[in-house]
Amino acid sequence: MKRGRWLSILAITVFVALGVSGLHPHDRATWLMEVVPILIVAPLLFTTYRRFPLSTLLYLLIAVHAVILMVGGAYTYAHVPFGFWLQDVLGTARNPYDKIGHFAQGFVPALAAREILLRGKYLTSRPMTAFLAICVALAISACYEMIEWWSALAMGQGADEFLGTQGDMWDTQSDMFFAMIGAIVAMFVMTRLQDRQIAVLAKDLPTYSG
Repeated sequence: MKRGRWLSILAITVFVALGVSGLHPHDRATWLMEVVPILIVAPLLFTTYRRFPLSTLLYLLIAVHAVILMVGGAYTYAHVPFGFWLQDVLGTARNPYDKIGHFAQGFVPALAAREILLRGKYLTSRPMTAFLAICVALAISACYEMIEWWSALAMGQGADEFLGTQGDMWDTQSDMFFAMIGAIVAMFVMTRLQDRQIAVLAKDLPTYSG
């Protein structure tokens, strides 16, 4: 299947899933706040597709991350059924689904930052690129935690489902820690595959290679 058709199917799937997730969410306001990143990133990806298309791998990972956000928004992170299953399997004191989300929050942005840095030829050192990609992911995670803080101040008790702390006083710190772990894991396990896809993209679309 050609890349363009495959990406079209992927985009349609994501938007159908977004619609389904918003039909009967556990809490409408929480769902909206959780899917706001999708509503921001999706138009950006569409408008930059011709000028600066990303690798197929990165589009796929962004879609997976979007689904994680949709599920968390539909059920709220503290009530996702898969999280309760994980809680039983791992013997944790709380539903750990939100940690999957924060792991992805580090994993996917780190690879996005790495791809942009490499293709834009902002850096020549691969180790430094990996380091800065991890830093970008941590910065995004920190900004997200500040948004949660501001939401809590603005909404009071109404922000409890959005925060999803589940009584954990160290939830903010552990969220950022999981994002850091996700970014580090991405740098160790995905860079070779990403490099191959960047090379293919540069060959097929040389004017977009950086």
